[in-house]
Amino acid sequence: MAIQKLWKKSLVGVLAISMLAACSDSSPNANDIKSDLTLDEITEKAKQEGTVNSVGMPDTWANWVETWQELETEYTLKHQDTDMSSAEELAKFEAEKDDATADIGDVGIAFGPIAKDKGLTLPYKTSYWDDIPDWAKDEEGHWIVGYTGTIAFLTDKNNVKNPPTSWEDLKNGDYHVSIGDALTANQAQFAILAAAMAFGGDESNIQPGIDFFAELAKQGRLQGDPTVANLEKGEIDVAILWDFNALGYRHQIDEQRFDVVIPSEGSVTSGYATVINKYAKNPHAAMLTREYILSDAGQENLAKGYARPIRENVQLPQEVKDLLLPADMYKNAQPVSDQKQWEETTKQIPQMYQEQVLIHAK
Repeated sequence: MAIQKLWKKSLVGVLAISMLAACSDSSPNANDIKSDLTLDEITEKAKQEGTVNSVGMPDTWANWVETWQELETEYTLKHQDTDMSSAEELAKFEAEKDDATADIGDVGIAFGPIAKDKGLTLPYKTSYWDDIPDWAKDEEGHWIVGYTGTIAFLTDKNNVKNPPTSWEDLKNGDYHVSIGDALTANQAQFAILAAAMAFGGDESNIQPGIDFFAELAKQGRLQGDPTVANLEKGEIDVAILWDFNALGYRHQIDEQRFDVVIPSEGSVTSGYATVINKYAKNPHAAMLTREYILSDAGQENLAKGYARPIRENVQLPQEVKDLLLPADMYKNAQPVSDQKQWEETTKQIPQMYQEQVLIHAK
């Protein structure tokens, strides 16, 4: 669907791009961007740039591939992605600055405020601003959540006869478990939070989750990264992933081979946010990309990749709704209640995981 059909083209005020507060910024990109561009003007400038380079937005994650294809078809935007964790994305923005090779990234919600605080982001609200819940956006548009995910179990039934449906099952089992790199990956850190919640903790008390994975490590039950390749080879028994990744990986490999559930005691729901690089060489293409992601077509693409759209007023076709897990699986899933506290906790997780979990890894 052409995105022009979805947008109101005359919303100059709504579409205004807030500029960074620091007037002394020396970045030519930041200074060259006007604050009163209409969407038509942004679109034209994006076409002139002709390219959008992303980080952490690979084809296999949340069906980004379809969004990139449509941006190329509609706006002739060429695309290239470098897959990396949320922390690595921000490190790249900060290290490269005026030699930026990335225009836009997709980071876990906790990393949005960090990116803003570091002065790495170019704010842009988009025409869908009022459709985004307050918890899912920065008030100036430095970061905006595009979709949500809930921590789930993906079990290879070739390796595990009785797939776990709860954290207690996981604790008492003898199969190997993978969460990936908790030192840098947002998904792995939320897996720790979900486990903490299941065993009495929360975003201010992550210790029960650390203890849970420390015990698995002592038993020699922690495995490597839960990639599609490792799953396909049968090297992972149970992966703890966002629901959209678990469902997507199952679809890519074998629908019948893998079981996907939200753990029954509880889980955590969170979101991923786009951040536009303050130093982007293709800033208007990045803005247009964010606009498309939040459009009806972009939100449907994410749902096709098993991610739940952030805009509740998007009407999904029934066949797309059917791709998602049953709603009753989410009855004990909850979002982070204290986002500021979680931001502080995420800073502590790498050291805690290194010193209390990885030290026991075999």
